[in-house]
Formats: sequence, C-alpha cells, structure tokens
Amino acid sequence: MTSPAPLVPSRGLNVLHLFCHPDGGVDTGAVQKAVDDAGASGLQVVTAAIMGAKADTCFMILGEDLWDLRKFQSKIQAAGFLVSESYVSVTEVSEYAGATPEKILHDRLFPVLPPEGLRAFCFYPMSKRRGEEHNWYALPYEQREQLMRQHGASGREFKGRILQVVTGSTGLDDWEWGVTLFGKHIDDLKECVYTMRYDEASTLYGEFGAFYTGMVGTVDEVLGATLA
Repeated sequence: MTSPAPLVPSRGLNVLHLFCHPDGGVDTGAVQKAVDDAGASGLQVVTAAIMGAKADTCFMILGEDLWDLRKFQSKIQAAGFLVSESYVSVTEVSEYAGATPEKILHDRLFPVLPPEGLRAFCFYPMSKRRGEEHNWYALPYEQREQLMRQHGASGREFKGRILQVVTGSTGLDDWEWGVTLFGKHIDDLKECVYTMRYDEASTLYGEFGAFYTGMVGTVDEVLGATLA
C-alpha cells in the first residue's frame, strides 16, 4: 500500500481530540500498541478518563503529519472504541502575541504533553461572538488586542496550577478554538474558567461549547477505570 505524502502545518502541530465509548469488547493490548506505535513515530498521545455520560475515554493526539493522526484514529476504532465526538485543530500563536518572548511562542506551537503533576483534565471549544449588539470582529484591532491582554493577565494568575493549551480550529471544525486545560486539582479548572469569564473578552464576546472533564492517566489507568 502506497504511503501518502505528509500533510503538515506550515508551523506547529496538528491536534486531534477523540472522545470515545467502548463499542462491545475493547482489545486493551491493541490500544496500548497503538499508543506505543504513535509515540515511536513522533506523535504525542494524552489519555484521559472522562466523567459523566458524554464519553468514557479521551485520546488527545498531537503530531506533524495529519495522516499519522488519522491512522491512530483508525487503530483506536479497530481496537473496539466508538468515537462519539471529536475535535480537529492546530497549535497556533495568537495574532495578539507580537511582544511575547520567543520561547513562549515555541512552547505554544510545540507543547510537550501531558504536563508533570497536572492530571485534572478539561476540554471545551469556543468562538468569539458575532451578534448584532456584540461582534468581536467588528472591533478595531487595538481594542481586541487590549481585551486579550487583560484576558491573558487573568490566565497568568493560575501559573503552576493550570496549563492552558489553546488550539486554532477556524475552518477546521465547528468552533474557532479548542481549549484544553490541565490542572493540579479539579477545582483549579473550575476556578480558572470562572475567573476568566469575568474578563470583557469573555463576558461580552465569548461563546462556549460542551465541556469534557476527567483525569489524565497512563493507558492502563485510563482503561482500568473506563472498562471496569
């Protein structure tokens, strides 16, 4: 079978979130092999056990070649998981990050996941409002930049407690961004989102999709919880 030419972003990484339910019997050995093979080929795979009924397991995959992410999805499905929801995005640097140090920009484009010691997990998609009264994209750039600087300052209050990975999905999925939070404690996630919603950038202009919450763990830990 011929391998397709790689499809990579001009900079950064492709990102795929797969939210899954077991579909009958799950071949745990095949899941572990899929994760191991992904790591050997340069992909990063974060596994999380998801709380509630929306999903049982999340696989967050990051890598350069979009074909490799698709192959991982096929292996997970073949191992007995049904993908009930998914999200496609890419790592990016915000248009408002002009004065940001180079190392921080690099870390946003090429994050190393999962972060040490931050095992509480949350994902949600979001967009900026385009309403008749409040339209983010009708604001002058200077005003948008100021609002996002205020928003960023609120987020920095949680340094050490929260790692936020914001990935771009305009034209790739139903929302404009995917937000993945890794927290030290589960209530750190709650406090971070609650605090940042009071910023004008969110209060007047933020729209949010469904939240998925859980715990980051090894493949054995996650499958032990979700297939028990």
